Amino acid sequence: MSTAIGIDIELGQGMGQIGKYQIQGKLGEGATSEVFLCRDEFFQRDVALKRVRSAMLSDSVDGPVYARFFAAEAALVGRLQHPNVVQILDAVADPVAPYLVMEYVPGTTLRTFCTPDNLLPLELIVEIGFKLAMALGYVFRQGLIHRDVKPANIMAVTDPRGHVTDVKITDFGSVLNMDAEATQIHQVGSLAYMSPEQLDGEVLDCRADIYSLGAVLYHLISGRPPFEAPSQAVLMNQIYNHTPPLLSGMRSGVSPAVDEVILRALAKKPDDRYPNWDAFAQALSDLIASHKVPRGQIQGVLDSERFNLLRALDFFSNFGDVELWEVVHRAKWQRYPFGHALYRRGEEGSTFHIIGQGSVEVYRTGKRVALLGAGTSVGEMAYLAPSPELRRHSTDVIVAEPVTTVSFMPETMKQLSPNCRHLFDEAFIRVLVRRLHAAHEALAHPRRIM
Repeated sequence: MSTAIGIDIELGQGMGQIGKYQIQGKLGEGATSEVFLCRDEFFQRDVALKRVRSAMLSDSVDGPVYARFFAAEAALVGRLQHPNVVQILDAVADPVAPYLVMEYVPGTTLRTFCTPDNLLPLELIVEIGFKLAMALGYVFRQGLIHRDVKPANIMAVTDPRGHVTDVKITDFGSVLNMDAEATQIHQVGSLAYMSPEQLDGEVLDCRADIYSLGAVLYHLISGRPPFEAPSQAVLMNQIYNHTPPLLSGMRSGVSPAVDEVILRALAKKPDDRYPNWDAFAQALSDLIASHKVPRGQIQGVLDSERFNLLRALDFFSNFGDVELWEVVHRAKWQRYPFGHALYRRGEEGSTFHIIGQGSVEVYRTGKRVALLGAGTSVGEMAYLAPSPELRRHSTDVIVAEPVTTVSFMPETMKQLSPNCRHLFDEAFIRVLVRRLHAAHEALAHPRRIM
């Protein structure tokens, strides 16, 4: 962790600097902190720099509280590596104006989509919920409970047309580190999204965040939070004792199945909610898989469907969630009809395919030698081969029934993390060992094989 800080800010002229980070502009501000868009020249990347206001730290009552919030996030530098979690890259514990350096996410927060006149498509909200459930499950496996899951703490990644393409959870100042020995602050969070047990300051587990995510999804679907009241006391009474109105009565297209999933997450008692993040994510995914939400603007295959397809394939059995998301985002997903030739004998190439659905037949000199189905790979020798001569295909690979494939080229493989590439290598070794074993059996017991 860095300890030095140099501040020379002239935002109007674009000449400011905070420490080693060149200020490009201001992204936002609140009562306790300011957020700047900065340039990290060493890594040649834009970053978001969140600086605590010095007046907050000097406050005799609240100063120690804000210092602990900063320390909670600073302790997570480099620790959270997930595609749907904003990375914390650096922390500078300056006694006057400490700051955090985070991954810059262009776009807005989900607060933008919480008003009745600007709601997201229902299937996209369910997709967002699935991704956040998977991300918060990852966070929980790191020994952390976020405790402040709300629309303003979820970044929405948008494309040039303003359409939301991804989400990332941020702001870990309220995080509860279950492995930390230091005293931590309790009863923190945002009231409208807090579970009853969090309001009471009880010992928490992941089900407190499950409630909060349920409240966020409720707000995104209906355009209002589960409970609204003119005062905190009335709002707390509703959280303790009232049941939110059914979503199916507030927005067209919401099925009873959607109500069931969201309201279970919002159950008053933790034991009545989903027992863990995987169960909540699966329930959200099932809404899409069973067509319980209408397909509107999004007609293609959703990321959640691709993720679950990969997780069911033998080839990816040793991949963790983080690596599977890398494959979802980096791979080229393709469909081929019956009779299409994935490869022809004598062709040279470096692309390989993992079969997600369907099957292919492998022919050598006109004779079928194999039928390969979902979960296996084809073309991997062209990728693994150490010389161009070995990258020439020795067989014809023909689609036997329409297939969906996950394909990579060497250029895209290089974009994967080292751990993900290592898992690919392990998977290829398993495939090759099985094929060598099958070849050995065919030679040793030709009648049995035939």
